[in-house]
Amino acid sequence: MTDKKRNLFVTTALPYANGPFHIGHIMEYIQADIWVRHERMCGNNVHWVGADDTHGAPIMIAAQKKGITPQQFVAEIAAGRKEYLDDFYIKFDFWHSTDSPENHELSQDIYRRLKAAGLIYTKDIEQFYDTEKNMFLADRFIKGTCPKCGAEDQYGDSCEVCGSVYAPTDLKNPKSALSGTTPVIKKSTHYFFKLSDPRAIEFLREWTRGNGADGKPRVQPEVLAKDEEWLGADGGMADWDISRDAPYFGIEIPDAPGKYFYVWLDAPVGYLASFKAFCAKAGLDFEKELTDPSTEQIHFIGKDIIYFHTLFWPAMLKFAGKPYRVPDHVNVHGFVTVDGRKMSKSRGTGISPLEYIRLGMNAEWLRYYLAAKLTSRVEDVDFTKTDFVARVNGELIGKYINIASRAAGFIFSRFEGKVSDAAMTDPLLTKLREAAPAIRDAYENREYATAVRRVMELADRVNEYVDAEKPWEQAKDPAKAADLQRTASVALEAFRLLTLYLKPILPHTAERVEAFLHCGEQTWNTVNQPLSSANPIEKYQHLMGRVDLKKHLDALIPGTKTAAPAAEEKKDEANLPGGEAIAPICTIDDFVKTDLRVAKVVECTTVEGSDKLLRLMLDVGEGRIRQVFSGIRAFYKPEDIVGKLVIMIANLAPRKMRFGVSEGMVLCASNPKDKKSVYLIEPDAGAEPGMRLH
Repeated sequence: MTDKKRNLFVTTALPYANGPFHIGHIMEYIQADIWVRHERMCGNNVHWVGADDTHGAPIMIAAQKKGITPQQFVAEIAAGRKEYLDDFYIKFDFWHSTDSPENHELSQDIYRRLKAAGLIYTKDIEQFYDTEKNMFLADRFIKGTCPKCGAEDQYGDSCEVCGSVYAPTDLKNPKSALSGTTPVIKKSTHYFFKLSDPRAIEFLREWTRGNGADGKPRVQPEVLAKDEEWLGADGGMADWDISRDAPYFGIEIPDAPGKYFYVWLDAPVGYLASFKAFCAKAGLDFEKELTDPSTEQIHFIGKDIIYFHTLFWPAMLKFAGKPYRVPDHVNVHGFVTVDGRKMSKSRGTGISPLEYIRLGMNAEWLRYYLAAKLTSRVEDVDFTKTDFVARVNGELIGKYINIASRAAGFIFSRFEGKVSDAAMTDPLLTKLREAAPAIRDAYENREYATAVRRVMELADRVNEYVDAEKPWEQAKDPAKAADLQRTASVALEAFRLLTLYLKPILPHTAERVEAFLHCGEQTWNTVNQPLSSANPIEKYQHLMGRVDLKKHLDALIPGTKTAAPAAEEKKDEANLPGGEAIAPICTIDDFVKTDLRVAKVVECTTVEGSDKLLRLMLDVGEGRIRQVFSGIRAFYKPEDIVGKLVIMIANLAPRKMRFGVSEGMVLCASNPKDKKSVYLIEPDAGAEPGMRLH
């Protein structure tokens, strides 16, 4: 890392103001909060702002049902935000709303600039119209029969039964979800942002593939792959409908009476609006902050809104021109699952953040647990009760907190709170200090799980040291007083270092430890500033309790992950397809990660030293030959495979084996009850190497 101070403008996705925060919001805010705290510990200047996303038909209709204005409805939701943020030690610099003067001003300004750039046009489209409510219907306010599978009561954009995507006008027996009446089709003039413009396509390809000011890729590899899929080889981006018809709760389009910006146009502008309001409050020049070359714009979002944040949003900013600037990074995370399942209150897999706190659960338990699982990759974070208990009680309490309780009492009661200054050069402490750069880099790169794992490894070494020195035995012998002081001093200095390393994750505990040890505010620059006898420690106070599975977790998430009910445990084996049950359901997001390609076997040989493997040399149409090892030697002769077309997983991480590196996996079919039957999967005639399976 460079020692040059950075100027960071950080945002998280704006929560829709139709309900309280859920655990997904809290995870995102904790992820960003850890990173922001780390950056401040580096001495960098950080402005982290948030806001409520307040516009759109759902909020307007929800307000109507309650008999209040949309503004009043949003205000009720916003009033409860602070409790969540404070409870989980999430420290935004400023919180605002998209229904603000700043957002109205900036959204309209950006629109005018895009229009001047020739990227806005109008065209007439056909939409469903509710004659009773006198309004055009958004997709989610239309229900009917799926045109593909015939499932009833499906939304106007997709079927939850068969997964088909369609236009609302394709629905059979459409009904308005607002009035229950049959809508009519009416024409309306809509405004479009021309994303298909060659200028936009060229820019987006460059931006998505480029680096931020820190020299690192703007988006993660998983995000880039998805963006390039959307952009297509021929730049086939669809233009973006950015308008909605009155009645609508939102921002009016300039010089277009009865037309409003679609909520997804003004929502991300809310980042800038919130920052502008913050600048006014803090006495900063908004435009100067944005145009300063040293300013980096960083977004944290969930994987469900990649499309808007990595295509629409950068294009809007780019072609609006200065003072607006494109993001340096869009950091994407996955979802929170419970026992591998999507969160659902009805299924007993929902986690209420407020209920978590009201049950007396420590907020830093959750911060630690999430950090121990968060990486820089776009991966879901799975919450399980047993794992949570193991992480909190076994690691956080058992390995880290207990170090202080094992050592502090000796120093306070026997040595007037004074540590041994000579002990601060102990080899163990040298090892702990040498670990600082790697842990610091892990935080910087959002590899929190790596940071946590390294800290716990260090904690293990400290506990091994204490166990070996046996201070409780040293305390029994007055002649070993100096040894006792040294042992306890080493342990306390080690605890200081571990606290520093965990400070972005455990800010409240770190603050208490700083007061208890009289060590001052801990930053990355204080690694080599050990405890001193000149600053005696305070009496140790209990820092953190243990989580109770029944009292806490069973109350938070009723029911545990157990074996299937007896009626389902043993299914009729005769009905198991291919000799085994169908695997658990995966999502389309899971499936599309796997890149299946047609490959031609150009060479095949046995592997010396293995009676199971064949070495396949495969042409995947990429201008080189891949080596793949496959355990099919008992079923195929090498000469019988050469020339065959097979199916392989092309994006599987290379695996280093004793015989060499395997660069993929060849797909075969088998029955687990028939160990003699394995069949290579072959594509139909006409397939060529490199073709992808869809």
